[in-house]
Amino acid sequence: MSFLVFVSMTPIGKGESVSKYVAKVVDVIDRSGLPYVLTPMGTIVEGESWEEVMEVLKKGFEEMRKECPRISITMKIDYREGKSGRIRAKVESVQEKLGRELKTLKG
Repeated sequence: MSFLVFVSMTPIGKGESVSKYVAKVVDVIDRSGLPYVLTPMGTIVEGESWEEVMEVLKKGFEEMRKECPRISITMKIDYREGKSGRIRAKVESVQEKLGRELKTLKG
């Protein structure tokens, strides 16, 4: 089974640039070992169980909360039984149908 979770945690009242706080959440996700993709608008995390993903996101929230008394959180969850590795497979499926690799941001 697979849980894909798009999450955006944004501190409120910390000015226009909040990357300093977002970076702390992303660090927690990175250290978790779960597959993830960082995007300009949020992060997509994949895990095998609800508990696994939510525990990581909870730790990220707790890290941001140390410095931010108000946080806006947006989440979108896609659950599917019998599948894993969807964080890449979904993009590869679209590319296959297009017959070409997409021009995405590359490191």
